[in-house]
Amino acid sequence: MFGTISNVFRLTRAAWTLARHDAIFPAEYQSAFPAPARVLGKFARLIAIRDRAKNPGERLAHALEKLGPSYVKFGQVLATRADVIGAEFARGLSRLQDKMEPFGMAQARATIEAEFGQPVEALFSEFGEPVAAASIAQVHKAKTLDGRDVAVKILRPDVAERIKRDIAAMRLGSKLAEGLFPASKRMEPRAFVETVARSLVLELDLRLEAASANELSEAAVAAQNFFIPEVVWPLTAKKVLTTQWIDAIPMTDLDAVRAAGVDTVKLAGDLTDAFLSTALEQGVFHADLHAGNLFVTKEGLLWAVDFGIIGRLGRGERRYLARILHGFLTRDYDGAAQAHFDAGYVPEHHSRADFASALRAVAEPIFGKSAGETPMSRVLMQLFEITDLYDMHLQPQLVLLQKTMVQAEGVCRLLTDDHNMWQASGPAVERFMRRELGPQGRIEDLSEAFDRAKSAIKRLPDALDELTETARVMRERETPDTSGSRWLIAGLGVIAGASAAIAVLLAVM
Repeated sequence: MFGTISNVFRLTRAAWTLARHDAIFPAEYQSAFPAPARVLGKFARLIAIRDRAKNPGERLAHALEKLGPSYVKFGQVLATRADVIGAEFARGLSRLQDKMEPFGMAQARATIEAEFGQPVEALFSEFGEPVAAASIAQVHKAKTLDGRDVAVKILRPDVAERIKRDIAAMRLGSKLAEGLFPASKRMEPRAFVETVARSLVLELDLRLEAASANELSEAAVAAQNFFIPEVVWPLTAKKVLTTQWIDAIPMTDLDAVRAAGVDTVKLAGDLTDAFLSTALEQGVFHADLHAGNLFVTKEGLLWAVDFGIIGRLGRGERRYLARILHGFLTRDYDGAAQAHFDAGYVPEHHSRADFASALRAVAEPIFGKSAGETPMSRVLMQLFEITDLYDMHLQPQLVLLQKTMVQAEGVCRLLTDDHNMWQASGPAVERFMRRELGPQGRIEDLSEAFDRAKSAIKRLPDALDELTETARVMRERETPDTSGSRWLIAGLGVIAGASAAIAVLLAVM
């Protein structure tokens, strides 16, 4: 009970904080809101801070910073979608990506010394001021004792407790959403919160992030231009992560990227290829691709940092995704629709032909067009309407994938209006389809079939033991009136044997 009251208080505090910064129903967008929202906005501004920022995005950024790291993550996603929320709004939110208020040097040094049991000077010959700060950690430039330049990432003090409180409040909010707005159940708010909560909890152990960085560096070889800093394991602990230092331009500074002569059209294409290549071919992808986590060298090399959120896809999910994307790329809307049904994303009672027509209505107006020619806000709204029309529920296992696709496409738009997602997506999808439908894919299918058969055969002795035990018990209880049970036992034996044979056959088919 006290936990629920506490969470209600946190949700109330969130609403109050947003109102204080005029970030619930900003004055600049009054004309776009329905009448009830305009009235609520006027009341909210009665308690708003007088010297608040003029940029509505900056006001929202300040409010989210006060609310905590989980809320900041939401703002980081919005910051990549200038095409949806407006360029000015996105600029105001961009501070959330790497320009938040850092914590003090004394605390940073104390954390390092607590983690390693040694003074900072025994670990680093140089240890500088923070160069970037975000919601969960901040980064310092340092030099190892053997002279290597490194980036040292340190968790914020008390961030674990703040995230724990945020998650509790979000869980309550998801329950309230389902209770007050039954239509929201289709979006699976509880499952969505659990997916987000899991990713946030994993970010609190930087040893896990180091392992993810190492895994993603192996997956990055599948991409044309994608690089991951090397982890310095001896200088990595639960609250401290040390990696190779990258001399590159942050993508948050687009003016510097352009001034360096970087080909932004190619860079946008490389980012799309990096995301799809690692996700499809390796089944792992960087799931927090906002501009604050991306860097580019003067030579055009694309680097990523911050591996706290990593997404993974099973082989089956990758196949469905590739079939859907391939259907759009080749304008095979029937094939794309069939993939949705095969994956279970669309309920069977709907017409495949009608759904294919709906996909055609979304894709045809934007097929082959560049980012500058595509009104993405309108496309996203149309997609949302289609999910409602066809009873499509949010797929929790795809939440990170969908979120990252939105982020990556948004960054590509920030880089250039000439980005063509169709051309950029094609090579990675085609490579995967050729592999899955070719000899390598057939061999992998056969290997998986044999693994299933082996598992089925291994379960046979246990099943036969259970059947034997059942027969023994029944014999002990047998009376003249139940002698017919022998036939039942014999029948069960035949059924068990036949079922085992069928299971093995199905496993290898």
